[in-house]
Amino acid sequence: MGRASSGAGARPNESVASVAGRAGAGPAARHRAWIGLGSNLGDPAAILDRAVAWLAAVPGVTVSAVSTWHRTAPVGPPQPHYLNGVARVHTSLAPRELLGALRSLEGAAGRRRAAVWGPRTLDLDLLLYDDLVLRSPELCLPHPRLAERRFVLAPLCELNPRALHPVLGRTMASLLRALPS
Repeated sequence: MGRASSGAGARPNESVASVAGRAGAGPAARHRAWIGLGSNLGDPAAILDRAVAWLAAVPGVTVSAVSTWHRTAPVGPPQPHYLNGVARVHTSLAPRELLGALRSLEGAAGRRRAAVWGPRTLDLDLLLYDDLVLRSPELCLPHPRLAERRFVLAPLCELNPRALHPVLGRTMASLLRALPS
């Protein structure tokens, strides 16, 4: 699927800096991270385009590539289909700071965490951060279900099929090929 044109902001008078905070202002970006984006409420293409623009405006984050949007069936309870994609960013933010910025952007888009795997205006997942392996109550890297999700692997492979899963030691392309059709 092609990318849609950018939509208007969720809150016209709100700046991106107020949405994401200023935790990352500082040194030049030095870490590479992969962010999964998804939406199935409202106008998903406009919401995802807006999320990329907001992400690019977070201090300490540079968006260097964005996949096309992929229409995918939902995981979980009955709900509308999703648009999903992946963004590659370079950042000076620490992993937890980046996660905090992502949560702030979700909130600005109207995300309410009411049901596990329920419908969402905006879902932003930190998939990979360099080759870091981290397990904590608030953040697991790589994303714990990355290797099982076609809706993440397909757009990630669009950008870098040779990226290695830091735990499994396999490329994203090989993980995608291993998934059932």
